[in-house]
This record gives sequence, C-alpha cells and structure tokens, in this order.
Amino acid sequence: MAVLTDRPPVAAAPDRRRGRDPRGLVSRFLGYATLAFFGLVFLYPFVIQLGNSFKTEPNAAADPLSPIPDPLVLAGFERIFAGTDFPLWLGNSLLVTVLVTAGRVFFDSLAGYALARLRFRGRAGLFAAVVAVLAVPGVVLLIPKFLVLNQLGIYNSYAGLIVPLLADAAGVFIMKQFFESIPVSVEEAARIDGAGVFRTFWSVVLPMAKPALITLTILSFQGSWNEFPHSLVAVQDPDLFTLPRGLADLVSGSLGKGSQYPLKLGAALLATIPVAIIFVVFQRYFVRDANDGSDKG
Repeated sequence: MAVLTDRPPVAAAPDRRRGRDPRGLVSRFLGYATLAFFGLVFLYPFVIQLGNSFKTEPNAAADPLSPIPDPLVLAGFERIFAGTDFPLWLGNSLLVTVLVTAGRVFFDSLAGYALARLRFRGRAGLFAAVVAVLAVPGVVLLIPKFLVLNQLGIYNSYAGLIVPLLADAAGVFIMKQFFESIPVSVEEAARIDGAGVFRTFWSVVLPMAKPALITLTILSFQGSWNEFPHSLVAVQDPDLFTLPRGLADLVSGSLGKGSQYPLKLGAALLATIPVAIIFVVFQRYFVRDANDGSDKG
C-alpha cells in the first residue's frame, strides 16, 4: 500500500500591509482633501460672521473678509442690547418657538398616528392632500394667510404668529411613516390589557417613536425660530417682531447710515446660537437611539 505523505504547498496569506494599493491611498487622500476643502468653504462665512462681530466699525468696513478682528472689541454687542429691541425680539422668538414646537410635536403625532393606524373613510385621500401640500411653495400662501388671519380677527397678535404654525404637512408625513414601521402586535397587546386608542398611542406607541419625535423637534424648532415670511404677513406691530423680522429691520438700515457690520453680524450670531445648541444636543440622542435600534435589529 502506498501512503501519500506529500501535501501540496499551502499558499502564504498575503500581507495586507505590504499589499496596499498606492492608488487606493492616493484616492483616499484626495477624497479627504476634497471633503476638507468644501468643509472649509462651508464654514468660512460663519468664521467671517464671528470675526466681524468683534471688530470696530471702521475695521469691519475696511476689511470685511478678514476673520481676525484688529482690535477685538465688544462694542457691536453692546449696541445690540442697548440700542436695539433685540431682547424683545428674543423673547418673542422664544415664546413663539416653544409653543409652535410643542404644538407641532403633539398635533403632528396625533395626525400621523390616525393616518397610519385608524381606518376611516377618506383616509387615503386625506393623506394624498397632506402630501400635495408639501409641493405647494410657501410664498403662494402668503396672501391667503393674511386674509384668513384678518378674517378671524387674530392679525397682528401672538395668536396670529402661533396658531397657523401649530401643525405642518412635513411633520405629519414623518410621523405617519414612522408609526407604520412599528409592529401592530404591540398595540394589539395593549388593547388586550384594556388600553383605549389614545392610551395605546400615548403610553405605548409614542415612546417607541422617540427618534422620529427628536427629528420632528429639531425641524420644528429650526423652522419656527427662522420663520420670516409668516411673521411678515401675521404682524405689523414692532412689539410683536420676532428675531428674523427684527434682523431684517436692522439689515434694511433702520438705525441709520453706514455698513454697521459688527451690529448686524453680531445679532445674527446671537440668533444662530440657540438653533445650533438644540441641533447638537438632540442630534446626539437621535444618533444614540438609531444605533440602539440597529443593534437590537
């Protein structure tokens, strides 16, 4: 009997470190360099805004594209709080934004759940109407908004600033799509335990929709905080101006002649800070919840 003792040689595993493709490294470097370039292009206007906010008026007018203030002063911010109605605009924006954000999260969630789970006549047509509203440019609705507000008697009031913004089609669409991804068996178990429709929605389904709620909160806060066209047709009293309306008044030259770059850009910088904070804080929770969901899946 012949015994075969010789085995074919096993090919050695290739060394990945030695076998790196130089072309892959070059393409990766070029990709990162391109991303860094466009990132700097995107951030440079904000850097200019920050630098000009701490400049003197002559320095900002002479060299507005330089991000380095020479000298660094706080005169622009002092004029914002002492020479303008910025604190009033800030208070109005906070009031309107908080109420509108809370209203949108609540009403959009209710409408989205109704369209996703409840069976009633005309449900498909109603959802089609909601989607159709998304395609309508906002500028088309400015005159109808003014006429409706005037007819209801809430023109030039806080109610006129808040009530028309308490629900939006985009939020309803987001919540409906997310509720449809939740298993129906969860709601059936809650109904077996004796929970009604609203109790099931509030105590069982809504806590599971936390990522969608955070997304809606970010979008609602940002949208209502930066809302300008609606405030343009809803109020005319300077005591009811929000930050976008007040900043537009500053940009139009209401304080006199000159560029006044430190004043205008400083006010815009202060108006940007709350939105940036809300986005950073809520984005962290959103990313964490999304990762948890993917791990469980």
